[in-house]
Amino acid sequence: MNTPWNDFLVQTGATIVDTGVRFEAPEAEVRAAADGTVVVPLAHLGLIRATGEDSVTLLHNLLSNDVKKLGAEDAQWSSFNSPKGRMIASLLLWKDSDGRMIATSADIQPMLLKKLSMYILRSKAKLTDAGADTVLIGLSGPDAASIATGAGYAVPLAPMKQSASGDVRCIRLNENSLILAVPAAAAPAVFGELVAGGARKAGTAAWQAAMVRAGVPMITASVQEEFVAQMLNFDLIGGVSFNKGCYPGQEIVARMQYLGKLKKRMYRVHVATDTAPQPGADVFAPDFGDQSAGKLVNVVPAADGGYEALAVLQSSSAAAGEAHLGTLTGPRLTFLDLPYALPEQ
Repeated sequence: MNTPWNDFLVQTGATIVDTGVRFEAPEAEVRAAADGTVVVPLAHLGLIRATGEDSVTLLHNLLSNDVKKLGAEDAQWSSFNSPKGRMIASLLLWKDSDGRMIATSADIQPMLLKKLSMYILRSKAKLTDAGADTVLIGLSGPDAASIATGAGYAVPLAPMKQSASGDVRCIRLNENSLILAVPAAAAPAVFGELVAGGARKAGTAAWQAAMVRAGVPMITASVQEEFVAQMLNFDLIGGVSFNKGCYPGQEIVARMQYLGKLKKRMYRVHVATDTAPQPGADVFAPDFGDQSAGKLVNVVPAADGGYEALAVLQSSSAAAGEAHLGTLTGPRLTFLDLPYALPEQ
């Protein structure tokens, strides 16, 4: 995390933890996000900047989406995959004045930067850690757009679009969630403006809860190389292009799309337990007996107790409506709605 930004957050009452930032207990922050609009320092995200005349081609040849079609007003979900088609990193991309920006989970950002840099060879491209000069701030809730607009920042009208107000870029993920990419020196002032406009300060858990409700997964170190993109519904949120040509893992991803072999999908679930489940924990279902039927991907406290999670699960088990955490007799999962429809298997 940017050190001056870190110092500012501590001065405003934040506690810096391994998983990000906390102003209150995570449960209280999740309730705040459910009840109103919150402003969140996105300290759990790391940044990579790609520059140079060959940088677009480099990323296009490595990632699951069509980077060449990423316009100046666009944002894009994408992924970097293993040769076996398993997701190594989930990514958010957008264009800024210097090149292309990539946001990913902070715990895997150094590994991803190193791995992507190995492909540069003689290309006229450069990949750098952008966390020292750029800070990400999230706004989530029904008043997110009006608060950002009131602070003087242009807000895109459509999801997965971005707009610039001077050096500040606003990326709209969905109706209620925005990300502001801000020069580090200006971040304290921007954060203060958003709080003054009516957003409540909240920590990482509040943002993660909003992403779970939106059905947008994040790959962290604990679940790397566990899932093919479609298992995480990346084909449904616009994170995969099936027309762009080759990239690592493309053959596996395409085979799942066109040969109908996808047996798992990602679901949103609630688990009534007092002990926080861990990402990567196994899920069991009667139709699979003692064999794991899936895994948790992301987990957050639920506003009304227990935990919400995104879970990749055998579609047959989800259709049967019964799944349990840890063992066949573990806490039962309750299936919750996603904001998009899953295709019939």
